[in-house]
Amino acid sequence: MKKHGVAFAALLAFASPVFAQSTVTLYGLNDEGFNYTNNANAQGKAAYQLESGYAQGSRWGLRGSEDLGGGLKAIFTLENGFDVNSGKLGQGGRMFGRQAYVGLASDKFGTVTFGRQYDSLVDYLAQTTANGNWGGYLLAHPYDNDNTDNSFRVNNTVKYASPAFSGFQFGGTYSFSNGTNFANNRQYSVGAQYANGGLLIAAAYLQANNPGLNAAGAIATDDANFLSQRLRVFGGGINYTFGSATVGFAYTNTVVDQPAATGTSAYVGSITPVNGGTLSSLRFRNYEVNGKYQLTPAFFVGAQYVYTAATMDATSGNGKPKYHTAGLMADYNVSKRTDFYLQVAFQKVAGDKTGTVLDNAYIPGAGGVSSNSNQVAVRLAVRHKF
Repeated sequence: MKKHGVAFAALLAFASPVFAQSTVTLYGLNDEGFNYTNNANAQGKAAYQLESGYAQGSRWGLRGSEDLGGGLKAIFTLENGFDVNSGKLGQGGRMFGRQAYVGLASDKFGTVTFGRQYDSLVDYLAQTTANGNWGGYLLAHPYDNDNTDNSFRVNNTVKYASPAFSGFQFGGTYSFSNGTNFANNRQYSVGAQYANGGLLIAAAYLQANNPGLNAAGAIATDDANFLSQRLRVFGGGINYTFGSATVGFAYTNTVVDQPAATGTSAYVGSITPVNGGTLSSLRFRNYEVNGKYQLTPAFFVGAQYVYTAATMDATSGNGKPKYHTAGLMADYNVSKRTDFYLQVAFQKVAGDKTGTVLDNAYIPGAGGVSSNSNQVAVRLAVRHKF
């Protein structure tokens, strides 16, 4: 018996370090609140709603790693999105609709992952915008045309992220169409950022061919912000933090070529030109200034203004609406894991009329499209992280 006991103790001594090298973490958050929209349908009526996941999407996830030695790790993430009010799955009913990937991470060479992931606009550029950093859904650019609020994820994706070199980091994605037509609904993106002290500079580019035109490709039909022949987005941004204040500027340029099904948008449905014309392209140029001030370690206030110059090209004529969007946020942490926040968003559409739904104000996350060119949305919410 003594020999058996010694052998068992020796086995445990060898086994313990192996088990200690693997970790799995359960994490998540609930973001739930009350929304008011002053004008949310064709009759100009207000909407009062309980809504989930605005400053951040409600989620739970599993994140794990295994040390393979020599600075190399096997990693994975499975992240589920859900609606607190109904308990339904988010992201089109996907079990792990926010993220689902596996890969290898090296201290020296960077990280390569495979699966459903974020593109380079989200990974690098979005952090310089208010909506992609601290503001969330209500502060997104019109129709989230540049995906800085992460309206869509990319499926079938190979991603590379470099290590940081004296504050500089870069990366990219390639998403397969997973069909016999190699270019039908594929996506690729690249991005980079430089961080040094309080300074953050970032830039990114994304191109998707036939996004949303099938369910199995890079950007699925129920994910796409616009169904089109081609989507191109590029932009850059800068943030600077000094003391308790952060100020930022971001520019993005979105081109939607040959919008499909008369410009079907996930936000406003069909964008049908007048006089039976055919929609050939949409373009959005977004200019954002934002600021955040940490009044105390537990309380911050933030503000944002976005000017969006849009162009709609159609065989029956062109239009150039202009969007003025502003947002305010106040957030107070009552503990390390729980906070309450208040948001107010305003949008006004001006410029040339297009004769389409583009002339009507619509704040992403509002109760519906306004009956006119103005809209106000207010949200009071609680967020709990675990």
